[in-house]
Amino acid sequence: LHRRRHSFPTRRSSDLADYFARFGGVKRYLASVVEEAKTKGFTATTFGRRRPFDDLNSKIFQVRENARRAALNAPIQGTAADIMKLAMNSIDQKMQESGLKSRMLLQVHDELVFEVAKGELEALKQLVTQQMEQVVELSVPLEVQIGIGKSWDQAAH
Repeated sequence: LHRRRHSFPTRRSSDLADYFARFGGVKRYLASVVEEAKTKGFTATTFGRRRPFDDLNSKIFQVRENARRAALNAPIQGTAADIMKLAMNSIDQKMQESGLKSRMLLQVHDELVFEVAKGELEALKQLVTQQMEQVVELSVPLEVQIGIGKSWDQAAH
C-alpha cells in the first residue's frame, strides 16, 4: 500500500507568485511563522513540538536566510511528521487488534509500505485508510491514496 503525497508548486518565481495569489492565506501564515520564530526563538508544530532557531537574528545574511528557510518549513513538515507517527501507531494497534498477519515495513516521508498477507488486502486497505484519515481532526480533510504492487515502485504508479 502506498500513500501519494501532494506537493507545493515549484520554486520558479512565477509559479510561487501564482500560488500565493490564489492562496494568500498561505503567504500570510508563512510570514507570521518567521516573525514569531524571531520573537520566540523557535517554531512549533500543531502538536506543540518545538524546534529552536537562534540564527534568525544573525548578523550574517547567509546564516539568517538559511534559518529563515528552515523556520518556514519546520512547522509544516514537523506537523506532517507528527501526524504520520500518530497514524502509524494507530494502524499498528488496529492491525494487532484485528489479528492481521500483514506487516507495516517502512515509512518514507508521508508514505507507508506494507507487506500484505494473502487474503488481507481489502481489510488492510480499509483499516489503513480509516486510521490515516481519522487520526487527527483538521480544518481540511486528510486524503489517503493507495497503490498496490509487488514493489514500492510498482505501487506508486
